[in-house]
Amino acid sequence: MSEDKAQVKVKFFTREQEESLHVEDVPVYAPISLKRYGLSEIVNHLLGSEQPIPFDFLIEGELLRTSLQDYLVKKGLSSETYLNIEYTRAVLPPSYLASYNNDDWVSSIDVGDRSIISGSYDGVVRTWNLSGKVEKQYSGHSGAVRAVKFISNTRLVSCGNDRTLRMWKTRNDDLASYNNINGGGDEDEDEDENVEEGKTLAILEGHKAPVVSVDVSNNSRILSASYDNSIGFWSTIYKEMTIVDPMEDLKNSSNNKVSTAARKRRKMALKDGSIRRRAPLLLLESHNAPVEQAIFDSTDNTVGYSVSQDHTIKTWDLVTARCIDTKTTSYSLLSVAQLPSLHLLACGSSARHITLHDVRMDSSSKVTQKQLIGHKNFVVSLDTCPENEYMLASASHDGTVKIWDVRSTSPMYTITREDPSVEKGINDKVFAVRWSKDVGIISGGQDKKIQINKGDNIFKS
Repeated sequence: MSEDKAQVKVKFFTREQEESLHVEDVPVYAPISLKRYGLSEIVNHLLGSEQPIPFDFLIEGELLRTSLQDYLVKKGLSSETYLNIEYTRAVLPPSYLASYNNDDWVSSIDVGDRSIISGSYDGVVRTWNLSGKVEKQYSGHSGAVRAVKFISNTRLVSCGNDRTLRMWKTRNDDLASYNNINGGGDEDEDEDENVEEGKTLAILEGHKAPVVSVDVSNNSRILSASYDNSIGFWSTIYKEMTIVDPMEDLKNSSNNKVSTAARKRRKMALKDGSIRRRAPLLLLESHNAPVEQAIFDSTDNTVGYSVSQDHTIKTWDLVTARCIDTKTTSYSLLSVAQLPSLHLLACGSSARHITLHDVRMDSSSKVTQKQLIGHKNFVVSLDTCPENEYMLASASHDGTVKIWDVRSTSPMYTITREDPSVEKGINDKVFAVRWSKDVGIISGGQDKKIQINKGDNIFKS
């Protein structure tokens, strides 16, 4: 049989929930020259689809990005092989939806019920509505804000280059009306009624260098990562933390030895004199270089993970405050996200790739399960798809956000900056990405824009 007429025996199957997308469990012969489009035609024919549905295909859990012939050659298989091919709805391109203008570089983003919060290099945290209007500005940090996170519908936390975290009070009209009707509201919130919306509830002090990442658990705990090589463990309930005396630095040193930085801190403390200050419940120390990000395990909030410029991923028992596992890689790690159902941590690196690590493997096993390659600069932010356990978005200093299916080592799509004023290599670095089911793929960076691309219903044709 000539090369272009050669066929291979295949059986198609799917894990899609819709019964109408299931083909009969019988083998068929497919020309080995077929790629994704040709295979989609076969599946649609077997389904008897009136409206063709685009599909992606996987063999042995790996996305097919070539012809069947190239796959067989790459794997050293003959056309006599019997292939089980899984098909899933194809992912549609994440088309551009909107951009919001910020006053300075956008360092971080989080998404709430009906709003977006951003941290900026001008030291201001902002709440945006979904029309792109700034609803509230939170001023207090004396340096760039590096990370922001919702604690609840009425609370935020931020951290920054001024070495502090700040908890803020924000507004939620739905909750306010609910509490008025039902007489609700927790004890902390009642006590904070005299704190104006948009103001600082508490300043969290304890780090000795910029604080660059913050995460919040569902049991009222906060993790922060700092360039002082430590991870801070805090409570969202300020009563649970020790009070800090803002003058302590100065009391412990004679007047002639007070540094300029300490004087500046005293000045800021006097300015914020009425604001509560609290110390961490714990400082977790094991890294020997700046910590870039710390997160809670999404299924067990007594476990945390951290990544650092010291090339390691550390697993923490947050009950005993012990580091229980260290995985050492060959490069500085700058970001981390968890793919819980796959038992994987995805880490963005200074070596321009994303590495996947199985959290169940101990440090004596193979450290890296897979590398995702495609970025051309540091990978500084990662987030997972809320609709698909295999998908991931990554933001990089190369000016792009890339969309990945972790079953393939190359990206599915690349999102670039849409603003015409962006110049490649000049002001196109992307610092943050979030993937929200109801809003989309939200990214921010050096172009002073919050950009939104379609990220929901991307499986609908």
